[in-house]
Amino acid sequence: MTKETIKPFTKVLIANRGEIALRIIRTLKEMGIKSVAIYSEADKYSAHVSQADEAVCIGAGPSSSSYLDIDAVIAACKISGAQAVHPGYGFLSENARFAQAVIDNGMTFIGPTPQAILKLGEKAHARALAISAKVPVIPGSDGVVEKDFLKAAKKVGFPIMIKATMGGGGRGMRPAFGEEDFQKALDTAQGEAKAAFGDGRVYFERLVLNPRHIEVQMAADNYGNVVAFPERDCSMQRKNQKLIEESPSPFVTDKVRQELCSAAIRLAKAANYSGVGTVEFLMDENHNFYFMEVNTRLQVEHPVTELVSGTDLVKLQIDIAQGKKLDISAQRALEVRCHAIEHRINAEDYKSNFIPCPGTIEEWIPAGGLGVRLDTHVHAGYTIPSFYDSLIAKLIVFAPDRETALKRSRRALNEFYVKGVTTTLDFHKIMVNDEDFASGNMNTGLVERIIKKNESKK
Repeated sequence: MTKETIKPFTKVLIANRGEIALRIIRTLKEMGIKSVAIYSEADKYSAHVSQADEAVCIGAGPSSSSYLDIDAVIAACKISGAQAVHPGYGFLSENARFAQAVIDNGMTFIGPTPQAILKLGEKAHARALAISAKVPVIPGSDGVVEKDFLKAAKKVGFPIMIKATMGGGGRGMRPAFGEEDFQKALDTAQGEAKAAFGDGRVYFERLVLNPRHIEVQMAADNYGNVVAFPERDCSMQRKNQKLIEESPSPFVTDKVRQELCSAAIRLAKAANYSGVGTVEFLMDENHNFYFMEVNTRLQVEHPVTELVSGTDLVKLQIDIAQGKKLDISAQRALEVRCHAIEHRINAEDYKSNFIPCPGTIEEWIPAGGLGVRLDTHVHAGYTIPSFYDSLIAKLIVFAPDRETALKRSRRALNEFYVKGVTTTLDFHKIMVNDEDFASGNMNTGLVERIIKKNESKK
């Protein structure tokens, strides 16, 4: 095995904003590494800007003029003298061209290689790699479908899921239950994919009915060592957007956990992966699981894994990027230390189809107490910009078992008070009091059923 070669960082630029930028800054401070924040004109008063050691304004409010502008981000790196770049999640975090630009300018990209991002970022290619690594996949088209779309769909067999070959976050995904709704679903998926990722190509998979969304956090160093952590259950989602995540899943047995993690490790090794990443699966009612995609970055829901495993995943990313070997054994990585639940609190009106509600926060009284963690960049007096994702906070609770964690969630959600903007706090209160969620009897359709039940009570 190659000898460990460590190149310590003294200054890291965070190519992101908001709560994840602040989250990364905190770990950098604990590691004794200086942090550089970038910000748009709309984010001048964000907490990530004030908490960083240095900050560079890179453009106007719209993402295209700031956080997605590769040249502007690279210029900020050069101005600040940063040795490495942490991309966070979203924006340029899974952009192979950006990762290569960082490397070409003499810095380290804190993440996988551009080659691994390309290999795993295009879902059809990732699916082929999964097959080669003997990871179960959903029956589907052989790669990207370029023509004869209906013929290819019939070959897979309805119902199918039409999926964008690039990107993530649930964009460019549409179900088609038969020939009668196929063309509309195809047009919508292609249009959404083109708008979100600049690439309208799609592929098809058989639709797994009533599935659970289960994902495995893994980490790989530069020396061939890979570990996987206890799974996260992300089934509580609306229109493929996650609302609540928890670890471990109330549905997954110890045996299935071992199988999931072994599959994730095989795939990481097949891709010659280094860094932190997530392998996502769909699981049916009989515990059969199927590969969905790989996220080659940190996930929004990474805190639940940190709490369950006792591992700082941001530190792990930075250590790997500096050339350190993993010091976590496979057995220790899989230890379940507690039960953790994350609530994504968005500035949205759930009563009006979850429409975003930017504005100024007048009062901000966060939840606290035993077993409560809050990741946020906002505060009283903060104005939520209209340009970005509506996530304003992640409320994470942890306890020795799921029943206690649920009680803690209810208590913390009732403590949390926000005035001035409409948030999803009240909808989270409804979800944690739903009988199916409380019993662990959930799948990716439960949130929509809760919405319908709540509407019928009006």
